[in-house]
Amino acid sequence: MMKKIDGIKMTPQRMAILDFLEGNTNHPSVSDIYSAVSNRFPTISVATVYSTVEMLKSKGYINELNIDRERMRVDPNVRPHNHIICIYCKKIIDIEEEIHIQLSDKQLYGFNIIEKRIEFYGICPDCKKKRQGTL
Repeated sequence: MMKKIDGIKMTPQRMAILDFLEGNTNHPSVSDIYSAVSNRFPTISVATVYSTVEMLKSKGYINELNIDRERMRVDPNVRPHNHIICIYCKKIIDIEEEIHIQLSDKQLYGFNIIEKRIEFYGICPDCKKKRQGTL
């Protein structure tokens, strides 16, 4: 992730948000980001974090994930990739390997595909262990 964003003043709070997101594979929510950054900047507001996240999305530095129904998550990995999600703890793991699916014209219903994301849902090893006798 770049430390300079064209036309955006880089305040210490924004830099802290960028630092937290850089290389972060946990797909954090705004509240996760706020919790992490507020340790260094106790006066930062959730609104500042949210507006910074919106700015980063609009500039293409992060993607918004809508795969957790309880909260919006962000993904600093903007390269094309897919995800596997635990149905219990909501852990999200990146799948970097390319997955090929060929759809016929009939299956596309006239759509022009501009982006694809594939999501797999399952039970992670930790949740499987916790629920050993119930699965």
